[in-house]
Amino acid sequence: MERIAFHLRIKEGQRQAYREEHEAVPEALESAYVDSGAGLKTYSVFEKMDTSSVIWKSKTPEAIRTVMEESDEQADWAEMMGSIVIDEDDTWMDEGYRMV
Repeated sequence: MERIAFHLRIKEGQRQAYREEHEAVPEALESAYVDSGAGLKTYSVFEKMDTSSVIWKSKTPEAIRTVMEESDEQADWAEMMGSIVIDEDDTWMDEGYRMV
């Protein structure tokens, strides 16, 4: 099982909107990831002030990236979140340390 992560910056004044949208993630979006063959085990979102970090555990991280880059469901979600998060080119994070 591999861990991958990315970060997002939340636009000023949009933290509550960010939380509300994540309370109602579309079933089609969840299905796109779960049915991708990535062996998705965990999807966790951590946030503080204007930053959100997402950590995934997956058997096949490349399948996760493929869904993010190519699925209509993710494109729809990104469009909807466009007024809430800051668009950045490279949001993927490198794992710097792992204890367990």
